[in-house]
Amino acid sequence: MTDHFISSTRGDDGNDGRARTTAWRTLARAEDATLLPGDSILLERGSRFVGESMHLNAVRGQAQHPVTIGCYGDPALPLPLIACNGTGRWFEDYRAPIGGAPHRNRGTVSTAVLLRDCSHVHVHDLEITNQRIDDADGLAYNDLDVMDRTGVAVIAENGGTSRGIALERLFIHDVDGNVYDKHMANGGIQVIAHLPEDPTRLETDIARFDDVRIANNIVRDTRRWGIAVGYTAYLNIIDNGGRDAHGDWNNTFDYGDGTIDDERIRTYGATNIVVEGNVVERAGGDAITVMYCDRPLVRRNISRQAAKDIRSDVYTATSNDRVAAAIWPWRCKHAVFEYNEAHDTLNADRGNGDGQAWDADFGDGTEYRYNYSHNNSGGCVMFCNEKAVHSSFHHNVSDRDRMGAIDIPRNPDARVTDNTFIIAEDADPLRLERADGTATIADNTFVNAADAPKRTNWHPQGSHVEYTGNVYIGFANTPQDDVEVRPAEERLLNHE
Repeated sequence: MTDHFISSTRGDDGNDGRARTTAWRTLARAEDATLLPGDSILLERGSRFVGESMHLNAVRGQAQHPVTIGCYGDPALPLPLIACNGTGRWFEDYRAPIGGAPHRNRGTVSTAVLLRDCSHVHVHDLEITNQRIDDADGLAYNDLDVMDRTGVAVIAENGGTSRGIALERLFIHDVDGNVYDKHMANGGIQVIAHLPEDPTRLETDIARFDDVRIANNIVRDTRRWGIAVGYTAYLNIIDNGGRDAHGDWNNTFDYGDGTIDDERIRTYGATNIVVEGNVVERAGGDAITVMYCDRPLVRRNISRQAAKDIRSDVYTATSNDRVAAAIWPWRCKHAVFEYNEAHDTLNADRGNGDGQAWDADFGDGTEYRYNYSHNNSGGCVMFCNEKAVHSSFHHNVSDRDRMGAIDIPRNPDARVTDNTFIIAEDADPLRLERADGTATIADNTFVNAADAPKRTNWHPQGSHVEYTGNVYIGFANTPQDDVEVRPAEERLLNHE
């Protein structure tokens, strides 16, 4: 097991890199190293690697002996900084349609730390930036063709399943990527699966992830995503992609009734995914999203001021997908979100079509429990459209989220139970303008935060909502069908 040392201040690329006194000077030397299980790349605290990047290909540690990338030196000094500044360019190619416009599926990307077809690699205790220094490319920052950028990208494509990836205690900030691209490696942390280069290996070496842990990182001021885990070109199989007359996928999908087959998501999606303890601030779009994952666990994260770019005066080149929420899943099976906090998600009043803290989106069995949200511009929770099924939202607290706490556009079966909703003076329990879904709303407490009693529409036109056993405090009217409604005082007396 070999340690490789790099110091921007005391190193020399002519050294062997095997000791602190013979450290290398640049990250490029690490890319040339042969890394075996148990080896490490250690960057000296206080070092600044400006205009550099670290790209590792097919590095394979072992479960008990991972390859680690971290730091050494005086703990009083700052973390080593990789300031990529648009270098570290590589060509990303999903090799298949990935759904929707304007999101590209291929193109040049700048990434500070890239793990490509790696397994059992742990990256920790680094500071990472990827700034747009100037407009030398001749484009405005919000042009549709601006290059995608990433702090850390983890890619699976030619090595089958990538396992045992851990990204911990990273400080990733000022990643000035593309305002619009959702599914390229574009943001703070992106974990993505492509199809293999050899099409004959499509089924024999499925590119996917197992055992990924993203924990205790700070991600700040990134564009577009904060943390995104699991998007995959294999969505064409998971989502029954259509084919043209030549047999090529044609970017059409059949989600059926919204349910996701267990065997299919386990075979082609990501498994054993944990995202916990992260703080994401001022993401250009969404803060934390897991996608095409089987039973991911997302817990104890904080999102603050997500969706800063999702507004009509910034997101101007197109209006397609001008939507973003804080912490949510896409096409996951039994995703669990617990003990998270999301507040001040931005711009639902400036062109962001979402703006919620939470969003059960086109998934099967999404569960939100024990989470806290406040002052999110688009509300507390959305159950997004017909293909989000078997979703539950229970034992959460919503404190004065804006517009409408509960958003059920065309949803078939939302279940909202045992929560506390403190309703802002200018908001309602439901997001009224699109409450045309079906929901069971039971055993919740609704508190009107305004001084005067609030009158609201509990059954907007097109809605199918059943209320049972809720407590209503400070409302001038209550749902007539909630026959079990009782004053809060009675519940307290009964110790409920």
